[in-house]
Amino acid sequence: MTKKTVHAAVYDTLADWEAGAALANIADTSWHREPGVFEVRTVGLTAEPVTTMGRFRVTPDLALADLDPADSAMLILPGAELWSGDALNPFAEAAKRFVEAGVPVAGICGATIGLARAGLLDTRAHTSNDPETLAETGYSGARHYVDAPAVTDGDVITANAMSPFEFAREIFARLDLYEPPVLDAWFQLFAHKDASAYAALAGQ
Repeated sequence: MTKKTVHAAVYDTLADWEAGAALANIADTSWHREPGVFEVRTVGLTAEPVTTMGRFRVTPDLALADLDPADSAMLILPGAELWSGDALNPFAEAAKRFVEAGVPVAGICGATIGLARAGLLDTRAHTSNDPETLAETGYSGARHYVDAPAVTDGDVITANAMSPFEFAREIFARLDLYEPPVLDAWFQLFAHKDASAYAALAGQ
């Protein structure tokens, strides 16, 4: 079995809730189509520890300079206060390299600003917290903005900050992590609090 690595970017001020559902369920193989295929590794600007918005200290598994799209199944970019400036531009450039190599990238909240700056949203359907924020980047993809919790267009997934479960669902679908009925049940349970959906998951 070939192990596939999902890389999760970590940096100071990272918004803990935004990628938590996705990463926890990629790491937990309980309902996976092929248990044991995927693993999660964290990547930082450097290998130095970072502090999230929730005050968690995270030591990255590797530095961004050592990240190669060829070694990855996906790059996940959570939101962070730092996306409002230039500090995380290296991650935006890494996202561009991933997409050019045919490896998907998923960005939520402020990370969509980085994707816009990198030109990845100029020709793709996408979303964000609001269209005005993306317009401030000077990108040329405003006509492709979609007012939706999460959007997938080819190798680029985007979501707003209020939609961590929709973000996770798009990620799981792109990775083919679950059988379709399992994915539907997972989303109904966690996003819609539909307790009846647990029976479908418990039977897996």
